[in-house]
Amino acid sequence: MTTTAPAKDTDGLLVRAPGPQELHPVRTRRRRRALELSLAAAVPLALVLLWQLAATQAWIDARVYPAPSTILADGWDRAAAGDLWPDVWATLKRVLAGYAIGTATGYLLGLLMGSVPLIRAALEPLLDALYVVPKLALLPVFLNMFGLGEGPQIALVAATVFFFVWISTMAAVISVPSGHRDAGQVFGASPWQMFRHVLLPASLPAVLVGARIAAGVAVLVIVASEQIAATNGLGHLIFDARALFQNDVMFVGIVCVAVLGVVFSELVRLAGRLLTPWAPRDRGRGQS
Repeated sequence: MTTTAPAKDTDGLLVRAPGPQELHPVRTRRRRRALELSLAAAVPLALVLLWQLAATQAWIDARVYPAPSTILADGWDRAAAGDLWPDVWATLKRVLAGYAIGTATGYLLGLLMGSVPLIRAALEPLLDALYVVPKLALLPVFLNMFGLGEGPQIALVAATVFFFVWISTMAAVISVPSGHRDAGQVFGASPWQMFRHVLLPASLPAVLVGARIAAGVAVLVIVASEQIAATNGLGHLIFDARALFQNDVMFVGIVCVAVLGVVFSELVRLAGRLLTPWAPRDRGRGQS
């Protein structure tokens, strides 16, 4: 947001005085950045404090909704005793494996379908039909294919991530301006050079946005899957604690899932910014 002084009419000449953004750009960006960080921290902190107050003042049933201090203490004890980390690691490795497989296959197929119209015409209707199927509905299929164990969990995450990356990649490649392609052809670019110097830089920002969305969805899917067909992991921890009415443990698992999802999504966003420094940022941080 640019702030300027009001224009003044001097002898029929409209004069626009520079504002703080023009006079002190670095200072203005720093203040904006500080304000954004303050708001980002203040809102969740206020909600946590309100929850703590409601639990301690008996406005809510603390047996059902334990106070944040109770959840934090229980989580610390479980982490110190080593009871929490096996579930965190089980969920993390499933997410990473499924995300890697789904991203690789989705990107390759999306690139191929976006570049070759005949392949797109042949496969897009089938993939569109599979896309609308709820992915958890595929879990019994994967259980039949891979049996009990890690296979069905990883396959479910991979299938979910695949569709997000495939759609974003195909759309990004299709939307590359024809002028970019024409310029490559004029200079006699080979198929690899066309991909390396035209399609990849033009489509990668949109692809990485899809990959970032897929990162968050992958965490959601694995937690739901672990509640149904797993003997460990954060999803199993949450479901098992709820069945035993251990609501403090249940909330510990929920907090771990939230932290895992945020960290994973932010890592993908950071990787995207490092890989595409020419692309506009997807947030207004440090900008006005």
